[in-house]
Amino acid sequence: MTDTVATEKLNTKDVKRFTEGSLFRNILLFSLPLMLSQVLQVLFNISDVIIVGKGSANPTIPVGAVGSNSTLLTLFTGFLIGLGAGVNVRVAQYLGAKKEDDVKSTVSTSLVLSVIMGLLIFAVCFIFAENILVMLETKSELLDKAVIYLKIYSCGMPAMAIFNYGNGVLSAAGDTRRPLIYLTASGIMNIGLNFFFVLVCKLDVEGVALASIITQYVSAILVTVRITTVKGDYKLDFKKFVFSGKKAAEVLYLGIPAGLQNAIFAIANIFIQKSINHTFPYKVVTGNGVSQNVDSIIYNVMMAFYTACSTFIGQNYGAGKKDRVLKSYFISTGYAFVIGSVLGISSYIFGRPILSLFDPDPEVVAAGMEKLKIMGVCYGIGAFMDASLAASRGLGKSLAPTIIVIMGSCVFRFVWLYTVFAKYQTIPSLYLLYPVSWVLTAIFEIGYFFMAYTRQK
Repeated sequence: MTDTVATEKLNTKDVKRFTEGSLFRNILLFSLPLMLSQVLQVLFNISDVIIVGKGSANPTIPVGAVGSNSTLLTLFTGFLIGLGAGVNVRVAQYLGAKKEDDVKSTVSTSLVLSVIMGLLIFAVCFIFAENILVMLETKSELLDKAVIYLKIYSCGMPAMAIFNYGNGVLSAAGDTRRPLIYLTASGIMNIGLNFFFVLVCKLDVEGVALASIITQYVSAILVTVRITTVKGDYKLDFKKFVFSGKKAAEVLYLGIPAGLQNAIFAIANIFIQKSINHTFPYKVVTGNGVSQNVDSIIYNVMMAFYTACSTFIGQNYGAGKKDRVLKSYFISTGYAFVIGSVLGISSYIFGRPILSLFDPDPEVVAAGMEKLKIMGVCYGIGAFMDASLAASRGLGKSLAPTIIVIMGSCVFRFVWLYTVFAKYQTIPSLYLLYPVSWVLTAIFEIGYFFMAYTRQK
């Protein structure tokens, strides 16, 4: 972390110190609201797909149009989430080091960066919506609706950028409860607006897109109000607003690789989906799509502990407490492994009734269970890869860990698709690429983290 001269009179009001106290207890209490936030986001996104076709004579078209944008939106939103992770780590480090001036300049500078990124993504999506969707081979009968949905939805990208920025700042200070409250309120509003626009106003893709951007701006406003009214030194004070090129570079150094990693994951998943579409009958394709809802919930629950890992390591690294850095890594990894394993095994045990909620067709459920049979016992393995990546970011290292995860979890998957899967073309030969890539990537991520850890000053 860059050393700068700063006052030691940090205002500790509204800031939770993770440099003292029980790590087992504090990491768990920090992560629980994040878990609920992540699960709620997944459930609210699922509600868009369920509701969008309710007011249409042919619901397949609006549902397909929204679904055609899902991977693309994951790509762009993943980039903004990565930028928010960069904000989180830098603010946490300076809070841990009690460097008041650095905290303030990082908070204000990061807001400018986030708004700029949100506006850039909005411009790209709005101007090139049709070109992008045609490039992704969107079905012709879905294209018009898909373009409308993407153009409207993209108007909420600046708000999404601001919320992820605010979430990064608040979680760095230990406040994960308020983002949960804001997401819950906006999510409930989103469902209500979905019904209003779709059933009352007779809008389908336009309706759910409008509902999304309205609630995104509501959550962005709520998180901004909170940051501008806190008493701690992470307060956003527009009267003392500072933009620092140095702080911008520090945040981008962490945020850009994290965002690119999320984007490349989305691109890799596009190729995997194309392989499934090309190889298997449509009911297997549908079963895979249905089981992805289970994937999303489990992954997002585990991700709460990765955020905790980078936040706790960031604060303790800033405070120079090397022993607590290592303990934070082990405890966060352990929690993520346990919850991933429990939820994964449970998803297989109770998989049939869960999958039936989305599609009761026995062939679709059977296809989804083929995936859960392999993935269910393997979800916990992913903890060693992702927690190690988050731990390195907590130390301020982002580029090398991102290159490792891209090579291990993206490039390796491409190779697997065109060698192992191309030869056998079976469900097991496809889904085994996930745990194998997790193990390989985890080995290198763990090695890099311990190398960076031992080199700490």
